[in-house]
Amino acid sequence: MSGHISMRVNAGRLAGLTGDTVRLPCKVLRLSDDSAIVEASDGGQVEIQRKNVDVTGTYVEVVGTVVDASLIKALATIPLDSDGELDMTLVNDVIELTFESRFDKIFPRYHVEKEFIALDNSW
Repeated sequence: MSGHISMRVNAGRLAGLTGDTVRLPCKVLRLSDDSAIVEASDGGQVEIQRKNVDVTGTYVEVVGTVVDASLIKALATIPLDSDGELDMTLVNDVIELTFESRFDKIFPRYHVEKEFIALDNSW
C-alpha cells in the first residue's frame, strides 16, 4: 500500500523524501533530450530526469521518484495547462496546508505510513 501514496510537494519539501514517489506541480522552464528544469510552486528550481517521459505544456505535475533535494526521476507527467496562467501561489498554499498536522487524517504523509508499517512488522 505504501507504494501508492504520492504526496504533492514543492521544491523545499524534497530534501527528506529521497526514494519516495511524489507529485510536483510545476512550470516548465527548459527542456532538453532527457531532462527538464522546472519551477516548483514555491519558486525553487528542480531538475527532472525524463527519459521516455513526455512533458507537454507549460504547467505540468511530475509524478516521480525523489533522487535528491533538487532532482526527480519522472515516471509520468500530467498536463495542468488551462486557458491561462496557473496560480502557483495558491498551489503552494494548498501544498503547505497538506503538511499541517491538523490535516493528518485527510492527507497521509510518508512518515505516518512508515510508522504504521513498522508497527505492523513488530507483531
